[in-house]
Amino acid sequence: MRLRWLAVVVLLFAAFMDLLDTTIVNVALPAIEKDLSATAAQLEWIVSGYVLSFAVLLITGGRLGDIFGRKRMFLIGVTGFTLASASCAAATSGDMLVFSRLVQGAFGAMMIPQVLSIIQVMFAPKERAGVFGALGAISGLAAVAGPLIGGILVTYNAFDLGWRSVFIINVPVGVLLFVAAAVFIPESRSVKRVGLDLLGVVLISATLFLLVFGLIEGRDLGWPLGIWIMIAASPVLLAVFVWQQGARDRKSGSALVPTSLFHSRGYSAGVITSFSFSASIGGFFLILVLYLQIGLGFTAIAAALATLPFSIGALVGSGIAVPLGPRLGKRLILLGALAQIGGYLWIAYIVAAQGNALVGTNLIVPMTLAGLGLTLLVVPLTDVALAQTSIANAGAASGVLGTFQQVGSAIGVAVVGVVFFGIVGTTFAPDVLRDAFLGGIWVPITALCLAAVASFLLPSVAQVAAHKVDAELAIEREAVENAEDAIPV
Repeated sequence: MRLRWLAVVVLLFAAFMDLLDTTIVNVALPAIEKDLSATAAQLEWIVSGYVLSFAVLLITGGRLGDIFGRKRMFLIGVTGFTLASASCAAATSGDMLVFSRLVQGAFGAMMIPQVLSIIQVMFAPKERAGVFGALGAISGLAAVAGPLIGGILVTYNAFDLGWRSVFIINVPVGVLLFVAAAVFIPESRSVKRVGLDLLGVVLISATLFLLVFGLIEGRDLGWPLGIWIMIAASPVLLAVFVWQQGARDRKSGSALVPTSLFHSRGYSAGVITSFSFSASIGGFFLILVLYLQIGLGFTAIAAALATLPFSIGALVGSGIAVPLGPRLGKRLILLGALAQIGGYLWIAYIVAAQGNALVGTNLIVPMTLAGLGLTLLVVPLTDVALAQTSIANAGAASGVLGTFQQVGSAIGVAVVGVVFFGIVGTTFAPDVLRDAFLGGIWVPITALCLAAVASFLLPSVAQVAAHKVDAELAIEREAVENAEDAIPV
């Protein structure tokens, strides 16, 4: 029992390291831009490249663990993530840092799916609530700690490494994780034969690369014909991917994204909601931090403190959403989207009204409101979105939902970058950056409006409750069948 909980601690630290890495980088971007002479496109890739490679390989990473062993893939993921972090810290150019972030995201996708899989193997269904609660708390802690740790490390030039310290801290943590995982985590793999959809991975990777590359690099290259061809080719490849996934789903049931899941209107609405809210988050923080630090001269720690109320609001919202989610369902999701929209509009008003006199305390209330809205939306979303999917497809449906969430984040950063840097051009003056922020913030606001509209199509509270009852009955039947199989004949 003690070793089992030590294994959980190792897994939670891995999840924390991954989540921290998605939030710690933003406040270091101005320092990276100055030190490496990074272009605007490279700054966007540093943020979106990680989540893009993570998203594309997330489901495949889980399948690899099922086939070759979850502990083995976890160790490979930790090793690659740690080495990629060291490469990020050692980067001598913007291109090297972008490539290292892509590799870091790919190995993160090998590591993180094993966390939930190993927990499910080690704990019975009734025991998992506490572990998943701890995982949720770790997510909240990473959201709060990331910007603060990044701000402290960059502002106070920790270890005389400047921005590089936000990556180098992963190295000793990664080494300790590897050793602890090798000792405490048991090996496991799926007893069922699981197939790999490598063609699906190639098709969706090419689809997303063409779109995101075109959006991010187009402005710097002057929007040549080749860029427009790449962007136009993306939906064509997407159509091919959808066709291939449908054919593979019907033939073997091992598609990367089973198209049969989308026969449910409620699940499709959940995917749109998840994609849209994720598209709003990454882009919003990218342009806010750049405006505060480059436009208004905030230090990294001052910018982090300005964003802290968002994280605090998210923590408060999580505590509210857990008891209210089962009772309000999609109405709580709609309320969360509207709260975020209200928070962002309020922030835009304050930025416009205060001008160069803006200070971090001006943003406390609207940032708190936006953070509160985030978790009111996110916490109940998975249960609500899965309410019309079969119990047998719950794992695949959950994985696809998470993948669309990551893809949304990457595309959101790319689109907001087109607007923000298109307005900035080559003039990084405070008033120009302010106009760019006020123009760019409409991208996350529009994405959240889409999420709000999609929430009306989500399953009802009654359907969510019925789905939970069905899930509990299925678990009981599985336990009885396993017990009967164990009785000697």
